Amino acid sequence: MARLPAWAGESLGRGLGRLAYRLGWRRTVVEEQLARAFPERDEAWVDATARACFDHVGREWLSVPYVTRRGLDEVRRRVDMSGAADTARRAYGEGRGVVVVSGHFGNWELAGSVLPALGFPTDAVMQGIKNEPLDRFVRQIRRRNGMGLIDRARAWDVLVAQIAAGRMVAFVADQDARENGVFVPFFGRPASTHRAPALLALRTGAPMLVGGVHRTGHREYRLWLVRIEPPTTGDVKNKVKEMTTSWVAELERWVRLYPEQYFWHHKRWKSVPPGTGPAATGRNMGEAVTGRAGARRQGDGSAYTVEL
Repeated sequence: MARLPAWAGESLGRGLGRLAYRLGWRRTVVEEQLARAFPERDEAWVDATARACFDHVGREWLSVPYVTRRGLDEVRRRVDMSGAADTARRAYGEGRGVVVVSGHFGNWELAGSVLPALGFPTDAVMQGIKNEPLDRFVRQIRRRNGMGLIDRARAWDVLVAQIAAGRMVAFVADQDARENGVFVPFFGRPASTHRAPALLALRTGAPMLVGGVHRTGHREYRLWLVRIEPPTTGDVKNKVKEMTTSWVAELERWVRLYPEQYFWHHKRWKSVPPGTGPAATGRNMGEAVTGRAGARRQGDGSAYTVEL
């Protein structure tokens, strides 16, 4: 894949995305979650945006090997880091390590190369993929440009040690955390969200940034980073919830600007707060979304978090 010309890889990826759409892979999930997140939009908009989501995911997945194989200079050439780079440098310059959290938005794999491209020593927590060839492929991409990987099963002590060593630790933490998460608003609905990024920042005193890399044009991207300040009052539990609410709200702001670049294929609202009944995620408010993938767990190898 990495040896394909950029145009060929993107065309192939877009074609695979469209094939997945036509075959109905998670299409119902995507459409129903879009409809629920944007109730002011009509069905035509939902259908068009769902198609664009599939195009985006396919194209971006196959663009990553091309970019990363050509090294960090190619990452710097393609991604506009102005402004965001200063935010990262200020946080890193404090000498306390940095917690960076993101979501499945834009090109999250390319985002993993951006921090090393800026010269920051970076690690990410990774949940292994059941498909071994795919797992090796994803790990190779992430290591190629200098990102360290921390297996989720042994993550917490290693994460604390890496922060203490002054490194950046990155999470992609926006998928459903089930009963282990903290429920915070996402598009007006409570979404179970991983606590580890906020908890790590609070326990270690490291600054916390939320960010991402989104596509702005033909093979062009932009990095954005926003600092999340810790609350000055309250216990740890409430501080974790407040910081998690803040970074999720910032992610939502960007998703609203570029909804076709979010990974709506994941059942973001699968878990519901205790005592609120079954989840209803789409146009049929009383029905839980199942889609073709049914109850299968996601296995895309997303780097995110320990369940704490």
